[in-house]
Amino acid sequence: MSPNLSRRDLLRLASAAAAVPILSSCAGAPPAQTAESGTFTAYWNAGHDYQAYRKVIAEFEQANKVKVNLQKYQWPDLRTRLLADFASGTVPDVVEEPGGWVQEFALSGNARSLQDYVDRDGAAIGFPADWRPATVERNSYQGKVYGVQLHLTCTLLVYNKAMLSEAGVEPPTTWDELLAAARKLTKGDVYGIALNQDHAYANPWLLQAGVRHYDPATRQVLVPHDAAVAAMQFQADLIHKHKVAPVPVSSTDYSGPQKLFSAKRAAMIITGPWDLGPIRQTSPDIDLGFAAPLENDEQATNAAGTSLLVPAKAARPDLSWDFIKRITALEVERAATKEVGMLMPRVAWAELPEVRSDPAIKAFADALAVAEDSSQEVRLTGQFGKFDEELKKMYQSVLIQNEPAAAAIEQFAATAQTFLR
Repeated sequence: MSPNLSRRDLLRLASAAAAVPILSSCAGAPPAQTAESGTFTAYWNAGHDYQAYRKVIAEFEQANKVKVNLQKYQWPDLRTRLLADFASGTVPDVVEEPGGWVQEFALSGNARSLQDYVDRDGAAIGFPADWRPATVERNSYQGKVYGVQLHLTCTLLVYNKAMLSEAGVEPPTTWDELLAAARKLTKGDVYGIALNQDHAYANPWLLQAGVRHYDPATRQVLVPHDAAVAAMQFQADLIHKHKVAPVPVSSTDYSGPQKLFSAKRAAMIITGPWDLGPIRQTSPDIDLGFAAPLENDEQATNAAGTSLLVPAKAARPDLSWDFIKRITALEVERAATKEVGMLMPRVAWAELPEVRSDPAIKAFADALAVAEDSSQEVRLTGQFGKFDEELKKMYQSVLIQNEPAAAAIEQFAATAQTFLR
């Protein structure tokens, strides 16, 4: 296991361990096992149980004479389960992860290199040639592939067209324009914009300010420092100074802004395609608009999405690789996009007629050209868990508690120095 788990990971692992028989991983221990014979176990995000994937699972079961045990989790619970599995030596056959875990577990020795399979089958399935280069890089370590991107998405400014039209506001393209628009749109119990309590939503702002999470050369975090302070303070000022956004509610639920938007109590939110379905289901009368990624020092948005990895102790990696090949096929990407509007990592996907003809999907797909992975340099330190926990504390202290951004970032940087050495 990684020696660099965060305190939260250790607490989760201790809790999970109480219910899991822990086996020694040293020499002479029983060999690692996955599921019982005839069962293929996949750990999956609870929100990604699509019919498109169920069809692939049925075909995989028939072809390999196995029964797929699709275990669905929210991300924190999936991580808890997986860490306990790594400790016990009894692991699933394949894991969907939220972005960032592939390199972390490659570093700790808990993820299996897939390079031998890529060398054998890559050309036939279009990997890596048909995957956006950034998705291959973020799932590789020391020149070897350890994961394959399943989804690739990003965030955009989504707005209520009718509200903007009524206020005489054009979709903003810069931070200054966003503030001006939010001021005009805020009236009564309606806010111009709603920000998210989830600290991952800080990433597009930091990227637009030209901020890197970590500079390996200087071992400094959030650099340039002044730009990071400005980016965080701008968000806080939308809430506490300009009063054009409500104070986010601290919770594990990131859907608060979507619910305000659906209730027509917020005219703009920054979100991804995952919120479009709920908005359309609850408020089908809202005419949605999509602005290009905002620009400050640069135009950018954050790259997000999930990948598939195979645990190092998985007993049947050939089956795991077959599953990965099937579920990342272009035809499956097409089906999942048609079903739920999910964005995908293949270059060929972005040119599909279904993508180009849908205004929402096209807007997000086009934005992928300026989407950046903000955390890779931190992940390669092996300390991403600790870093992410401290980033969350900093983000919520500024946006929710209204702590001055300069002080919060200074404290964050000081704490980071204790483990980024």
